[in-house]
Amino acid sequence: MPPLATLLTDFGTADGYVAEMKGVLLSGAPAAQLVDVSHDVPAQDVEFARLAFARYWRRFPAGTVHIVVVDPDVGTSRKALAIESDGRFAVGPDNGVLSPAMLLPGARAVSLHIPQGASPTFHGRDVFAPAAVRLLNGDALDDLGSPYSDAALRRTPEAQRRQDGGQDGLVLAVDRFGNLITNLTGRGEGTVEIAGKLLRVSRTYADVTEGELLALVGSHGLIEVAVRGGHAARTLGIGRGTPVTLRREGGAA
Repeated sequence: MPPLATLLTDFGTADGYVAEMKGVLLSGAPAAQLVDVSHDVPAQDVEFARLAFARYWRRFPAGTVHIVVVDPDVGTSRKALAIESDGRFAVGPDNGVLSPAMLLPGARAVSLHIPQGASPTFHGRDVFAPAAVRLLNGDALDDLGSPYSDAALRRTPEAQRRQDGGQDGLVLAVDRFGNLITNLTGRGEGTVEIAGKLLRVSRTYADVTEGELLALVGSHGLIEVAVRGGHAARTLGIGRGTPVTLRREGGAA
């Protein structure tokens, strides 16, 4: 199997920035297979990228090199990292975007050297892609930099348990469909209260009519609020950070 690398950025595809990174990767590791996860992360939205990275990084085979570049502090004193975790690698800025891998027991990180002449505005091309090339070519993590144990970590806030058996939480993100992803967990029972609406937890989008609001458990195991065929965030006029409550059957109103 050829060496495998994934790319997640907020670069978009209109300006050629992704192509520059791929040029470095394929020049240094011509046999590598490159997988574009997404380049449509909202600009400089580290938290959105962290949540996206958490979804997929362990679904790729051992040995995969994940490149994550959402880096609003590029060119500052923030560290550039390479990580080894659960048999996979990740490279990216030390701003918490790599936390899903860094928080796993046994994860190790090194602080990458910033090459002389690296652009202070494009570490994706000049720092992270070259580091990924070395990993793709079989270099050991410890050969890439100095051991680093002070990585910035971000954690998904846990919903608070209620005395009635429900949970108080918040909206973590809005996906491209306009679905409101919350930090509530459930198995498909209860009622969700959000923005003054009460929504029984459904099994699938088709459980309601076109244009109707619903709550359901998404593929990530978190409860989301959606509009069938529509955009829940715009419909409700809310976004990240909005409070949300899960009430269990028979719980207090």
